Amino acid sequence: MKSLTLLIFCCMIAACLNAGLPDTKSMSPAESPRDDGVFVNRDVASAVVRQKRAGTAPADLTVAQLESLKEVCEANLACEHMMDVSGIIAAYTAYYGPIPY
Repeated sequence: MKSLTLLIFCCMIAACLNAGLPDTKSMSPAESPRDDGVFVNRDVASAVVRQKRAGTAPADLTVAQLESLKEVCEANLACEHMMDVSGIIAAYTAYYGPIPY
């Protein structure tokens, strides 16, 4: 009796799973789902990241000034985390206000 109940239950699950799925063999190529845009080529992704990172620091700040801001921000754990995520300029201005130089 248990095996019959289990068999019926498995058949019901299989029927429910197959009922909502369209048959991909009968679809035309225009109607079939596409994977475009899900994955990005490594070269394109690294170029986007480089562009984003290049725009985070103002051109008028020197390396010594940026290092000074980083040392101030490292004293605060929340600022340090934001510095890792959003950049030193955004973290410093969020926690300490405008940059003094």
